[in-house]
Amino acid sequence: MTKLSLTAYPHMLGFEPLANLLERTAKSGNEGYPPYNIEQTTDRSYRISLAVAGFTEADLSVTVEDRQLVIRGRQSEEDTPRVFLHRGIGTRQFQRVFVLAEGVEVGEAAMENGLLHLDLTQSVPDSIVKTIAIKKGR
Repeated sequence: MTKLSLTAYPHMLGFEPLANLLERTAKSGNEGYPPYNIEQTTDRSYRISLAVAGFTEADLSVTVEDRQLVIRGRQSEEDTPRVFLHRGIGTRQFQRVFVLAEGVEVGEAAMENGLLHLDLTQSVPDSIVKTIAIKKGR
């Protein structure tokens, strides 16, 4: 199968970052843990909620790296060993990556009832239409 490249189309000038963004999104490795929801809260704001039962705020890190929202979870080692007869609550380390569109900013993060909530807002562009002045020839 041939890989589709936006550079093969001469009328698609400047879309190389979009091609890179699509490639990064495909490589983000969403294996399904932890489960998450994305909801639109207003026209220009969103909320990502991750189910992180068993994790504390100290076990989680949230960073923005090169237009990617990266959430990592790693539980600290306990001093006293515990014996589980059944262990059904997932506590393995994880990394969940969300690629952010240009203009999307990550607001606050909050833990509530085993859910990590991340609020995102999208800025409104100044103007969509721009008039280009034409200079007179010499």
